[in-house]
Amino acid sequence: MERIGISIIGAGVVGLAAAEAISSNYPQKDVLIFEKHEKFGQETSSRNSEVIHAGIYYPKDSLKSRLCIRGNKILYDFCREAGIKHKKCGKIIISTNEHEAEKIKSIYENAAANGVPELKLLTKEEVNSLEPEVFALNGIFSGSTGIVDSHGLMECLYQKARSNGGIFAFENEVKGVKRTKEGYLIRSNNEEILSEIVINCAGLFSDKIAEMAGLNIDLLGYRLHYCKGDYFSISSSKGKMAHLVYPVPHEKGYGLGVHATIDLAGSIRLGPDAHYIKTINYEVDGGKRGEFYNAARKYLPWLKEEALAPDMAGIRPKLQAEDEGFRDFVINEESSNGLPGFINMIGIESPGLTSALAIGKYVLELINDQP
Repeated sequence: MERIGISIIGAGVVGLAAAEAISSNYPQKDVLIFEKHEKFGQETSSRNSEVIHAGIYYPKDSLKSRLCIRGNKILYDFCREAGIKHKKCGKIIISTNEHEAEKIKSIYENAAANGVPELKLLTKEEVNSLEPEVFALNGIFSGSTGIVDSHGLMECLYQKARSNGGIFAFENEVKGVKRTKEGYLIRSNNEEILSEIVINCAGLFSDKIAEMAGLNIDLLGYRLHYCKGDYFSISSSKGKMAHLVYPVPHEKGYGLGVHATIDLAGSIRLGPDAHYIKTINYEVDGGKRGEFYNAARKYLPWLKEEALAPDMAGIRPKLQAEDEGFRDFVINEESSNGLPGFINMIGIESPGLTSALAIGKYVLELINDQP
């Protein structure tokens, strides 16, 4: 049976970042990356807004806050050095009624307490100066928010990991993980290997991998809840935006509201919305067009419903159930739960893309701490 130093389960952007960081720091160890699809980044990593977040909304000192703020800077630097397409376009969080206008201040205060850079409170006139075609009573400008070519980022990480000796096993779905005296026996649809260290980056299925390894995911709070978000594109030449425009977030915190983002070509997309589902389904519900129109026209008065077209859908792997409050990332080395050398990454939703490189470094630190 083949023996591997470090196995990574899942080749989304976080798995790729971990593979790149580990393979460049442990050239003496074999690093094997299992991926059930024929290519990397086929699920959550390629079905999102491609936003480089600033860390505005998360509780102070949470992993989401710390890794997002750290990851933001690392990601910009990495993209510049590697020639990955990106744009530091900035974001405006806007209010459209008096209740939201009051909440703007608390959002700003939370972000400032987290140490988010390049923030500014905006008056109605200042919002209008930045985005003349956007209606708002007031707002927050986030200068460190931007957009990135997520596919280009993943391709770069993949190539770097490969050049460092990382071995990618595509179309290799993990079916079982068992701790033995000699390490972890990993069984896939194609092979069995013995691994000294296992890193669970399986995204939407990371709780299932943890359960395979013998952990009680309900007792530990590791069970995931799928939260789907649909997107609609705007096929109109009338509306122009230079920045991302976000409404005040959902009261329960599981979504940021139907926001308007631009891509690197300047096209505008609305979404995602947020609704919990039981089974994975990437079909966009075209019947939601009216809902998206009604949500967005509050701040995009020029918008016409007929200009909206179904675009894509993504699914967030949330630890937070529909009736729960904030839940942080789980990034945990499981010695305390009887699995030394097994590292779980569960509930890596937004800001996972922004945080990916910082998460890779964080996992590297956990490995370095191994006896």
